[in-house]
Amino acid sequence: MGVLRDHPELALFLCLAAGYLVGKLRVGPITLGGICGTLIVSLLLGTQKITVDDDVKTIFFALFIFALGYMGGPQFFAHLNRKGLRFGVLSLIEMVTVVLFALGLAKAFDLDVGTAAGILAGAATESAVVGTATEAIGKLSGLTEQQISTYQGHVATAYTVCYLFGLITIVILTSQIIPMLLRINLRDASRELWEKMRGDSAALEDDEREALPGLVGRTYLVTTADGRTVGDLESGLGNRITVEGVKRGSELLTPAPDLELTLSDLVLVVGRRANTIEAGRVIGPETPAIPGLDAPLAVRQVVLTDKAMDRKSLDALQKANPDFIKSGVYVTDVLRAEQHLPAALETELHRGDILTLVGARSGLDRVVKKIGAVVKNEATDFIYLGLGLSAGVLLGQIVVRIGSVPLSLGTGGGCLVSGLLFGWFRSRRPTFGAFPPQAATTIKDLGLAVFIACTGLASGPQAGPLLKQYGALLPLAGIGMVLIPAAISLVVGLKLLKIEKPLLIGAIAGQQCSTPAITSITQVAQSSVPLLGYTITYTISNFLLPLTGPILVGILGA
Repeated sequence: MGVLRDHPELALFLCLAAGYLVGKLRVGPITLGGICGTLIVSLLLGTQKITVDDDVKTIFFALFIFALGYMGGPQFFAHLNRKGLRFGVLSLIEMVTVVLFALGLAKAFDLDVGTAAGILAGAATESAVVGTATEAIGKLSGLTEQQISTYQGHVATAYTVCYLFGLITIVILTSQIIPMLLRINLRDASRELWEKMRGDSAALEDDEREALPGLVGRTYLVTTADGRTVGDLESGLGNRITVEGVKRGSELLTPAPDLELTLSDLVLVVGRRANTIEAGRVIGPETPAIPGLDAPLAVRQVVLTDKAMDRKSLDALQKANPDFIKSGVYVTDVLRAEQHLPAALETELHRGDILTLVGARSGLDRVVKKIGAVVKNEATDFIYLGLGLSAGVLLGQIVVRIGSVPLSLGTGGGCLVSGLLFGWFRSRRPTFGAFPPQAATTIKDLGLAVFIACTGLASGPQAGPLLKQYGALLPLAGIGMVLIPAAISLVVGLKLLKIEKPLLIGAIAGQQCSTPAITSITQVAQSSVPLLGYTITYTISNFLLPLTGPILVGILGA
């Protein structure tokens, strides 16, 4: 252990490796996850009095929470409307309930501010609260350095125990118990809702694909279209197909609109299946694939920026832009807040959604110009990233007094707000400020993991005494703090908000920002329908819950 004390960076990396290994252990549908595993390992190593500089913790937490806000910014602001706020009521219920529950426990059992904050963070399964609460405790006046260190250690220990029981509770509650209480088969209910949303379109399971894809390419031998130009041929078929290649003898010709077709030309036509078959009746007999006469379909990831299409269905987008149909361009995926949504005609689109478009290159370029901009995420724009982090740190220094209670966002809250704003602005102006999703996810995960490891190492000496002092209170608090807000949201969502049951179950998982819960729900449902409710509350709760740390600490520390 002497080596680890002399080289705390070694202890830090060992915590990450061993913690993520522990986090992979699975019991049924439940895994602890890398963050909880890292905290457990770091608490154990922390008993050997290994210390890491506090600045390391602060820097990595700022990186984590800025990336979290950046990734959720577009959807957070997109949900500030009537429908989004309808689901947002559930996130508000979660926020208010967990704060009141933690305050009640603190008063009833005379808990210190660190233990109360740790219970809130763990039971709500929101790791970011550990950071915002720890930072807020460090700014409390009237406490000695030793008291601050002890209370910050209690945050980590209480979080670990409550997180474990809160995680198990929310997973079982949403995937098993709530469907049973609602007397529904989650799989059947999700499929019925999906079929209703899609209208006459046949519903497919997540692991199913169309046996006959709609977008195809076919080659024809010119026998009946002799003398017609490419432009005349396309317009004669209602511009529902595109000629992507022409081969005359051994020569490949550019299919310009004024190119005149002659007998025995080989023509590659791309479009929807029915339209390409119709083209064959005009051009001539179909031929096998011709070497060299091939037009690979292009793929573009496009951020939707067209204001007129915000809150409109995918079907409305395609009807408003005829190039989708006539050029054979397909939407194959919709990405929102790190979640892949089904690319169905009735899927509601939001500005800032990332659409994956597939089609012939010429038509694809025309569509992109009309609906948005190609996502350029080749490299991170460190100028934009640095400015965003700087703005967040400065914002966190602002102190507002409510009565005698001083409240501030702190570095964590400031960087969260800054991340939301910078991420939202980037979605509106996607030509600069690139922060590739893979890079943002890596920064987010690494920042939180390092912060948690530092917290655990510093908190190790206080873990044993706290567990002995409170015994069964911590696990019971973890269970109760999940059940109470979920029960309230279930009643409000059903009776007042009239949310469809599969969406409501997903939304309850989202109000607690529980990725393991939504994973289990979608596995039981064998459908991504619950994700449509999850993404809204997840985005809003990712903003609201981190703020509960400073609020709770400010009230208890007053």
